[in-house]
Amino acid sequence: MVNRKLAKVSKFRYTALATILIILSAGLVLLPKYEKHEGINPEELLSNAISPERYISTDNLANRIINQDPSILLIDVRDADNYNKYSLPNAINIPLKNLLDEEFQAYLYQDAYDVILFSNDNFYADQAWVLCNRLKYKNLHVLKGGINNWFNTIINPPKPTENMPAADFELFSNRKAASMFFGVAYPEQVKKKPVEVKKAAPKKVIPIKKKKKMPVEGGC
Repeated sequence: MVNRKLAKVSKFRYTALATILIILSAGLVLLPKYEKHEGINPEELLSNAISPERYISTDNLANRIINQDPSILLIDVRDADNYNKYSLPNAINIPLKNLLDEEFQAYLYQDAYDVILFSNDNFYADQAWVLCNRLKYKNLHVLKGGINNWFNTIINPPKPTENMPAADFELFSNRKAASMFFGVAYPEQVKKKPVEVKKAAPKKVIPIKKKKKMPVEGGC
């Protein structure tokens, strides 16, 4: 019985590692300027990947945005066209292909904010997460389900049916209130203006200073 459990755990770990390698490989194709960097070892990367803290739910993120949580930094890794059509409030656009560009490192290589990466679904955001995690960047999260799930749960939450438990109605009520905050108007809101989401001032990001190597002194 114990051996079976160990086998299941090992299988899960290898499956997760294989998934990470596939995601990373796909990411490298999209990053022509990528160069080899020394980073964390595969075991630590796997441990971070299977951690439940890797993903943040749409409900959690909506609550933090509504409460104007100053500790979050939203990064949209889609291209500029998709970003300009729609993005989350105060999100910064860093397309996946430009993720490692020097001009964006101050946003990623810091430990002052919780960095939340997102795309239309998980795919590109997962690639960004793996690459940043491999470079030992901290406080990295992925919005679970991306923009698509944001629309399906927060902007247009499904109404529960009569036979569903009370918890589902409470969740719907919270999501409906959140959608109203983000500008969705319902029939009962006649003559009421949607709540305007105030744009916060650009975050001041203080990058972590890299230690410079001291020159080797010569002999006599």
